[in-house]
Amino acid sequence: MAVGAGPELGALSPLRAVWLAVAAAFLLSLALQLLPPGSLPSSVLFQDLIRYGKTKPEASLRPAVCRGCDVPKRYFSHFYVISVLWNGFLLWCLTQSLFLGAPFPSWLYTLLRILGPVQFQGDELALSAFLVLVFVWLHSLRRLFECIYVSIFSNAVIHIVQYCFGLVYYILVGITVLSQVPMDGRHVYVRGKNLFMQARWFHILGMMMFIWSSAHQYKCHVILSNLRKNKAGVVIHCKHQIPFGDWFEYVSSPNYLAELMIYISMAVTFGFHNFTWWLVVIYVFFCQALAALLSHRFYKSKFVSYPKHRKAFLPFLF
Repeated sequence: MAVGAGPELGALSPLRAVWLAVAAAFLLSLALQLLPPGSLPSSVLFQDLIRYGKTKPEASLRPAVCRGCDVPKRYFSHFYVISVLWNGFLLWCLTQSLFLGAPFPSWLYTLLRILGPVQFQGDELALSAFLVLVFVWLHSLRRLFECIYVSIFSNAVIHIVQYCFGLVYYILVGITVLSQVPMDGRHVYVRGKNLFMQARWFHILGMMMFIWSSAHQYKCHVILSNLRKNKAGVVIHCKHQIPFGDWFEYVSSPNYLAELMIYISMAVTFGFHNFTWWLVVIYVFFCQALAALLSHRFYKSKFVSYPKHRKAFLPFLF
């Protein structure tokens, strides 16, 4: 299952342009953080934009204009509420079309054509996009559950720009997945007229990777949460401590690494060849690498006894 590289790589649709732009922005931000200290003039506003939670300086050390743009970090749950509702709606539309032959709403089809463009009986398997959209929805549902019942938020904050970007992000992710569905007019085109006859080995591999990565991310979030509880499970403080166990033995931010692996599992489910989704993966890589680097530096600066063998993001490498 391979698509010709020429047309696939050559067409820069609006969706691809957006993902390429945000990936480039985070690559640049990461590169600037890797430069030796003092190489470039310090920008307080830039640092405030790329940092959130524990990596932000104390409020007393930040300008008033920056503090005025603060939003509580616990508002992360809003991202997943939007995603569960929006991507649940997209999944419902796709399911209706796949199994009942219902056409996509005209406004949604028009939106897909503008951003996509929509594949006309393309080479992509409808089952691949269906599974990836299910993964996106399940991932968002689990993260919403974690925000409500697992995570223990302190008074940490995020920038209002980060908050707005997070709200738009999951809407864009769902549209990106749906734009990969092969279409025949407003109907989904299913090669062979039987969706499950499209099952391939990479669908199974992608599903296994998704479950494995999600399980590790959940475990890492539980470990972080338990650092703020006593043995009876009662929250006793909101301080930061050194986490141990699972992937924390290798990297400072295994939850960010697991996030990357989740998106790679979706690229595998697409059959490895979907260029648009690999742009999403590249964005996730640079975004999570930047957050992991800042988190790693925070731990190293706060704890003298921090394990020296731990890397920031990629075991043994970075």
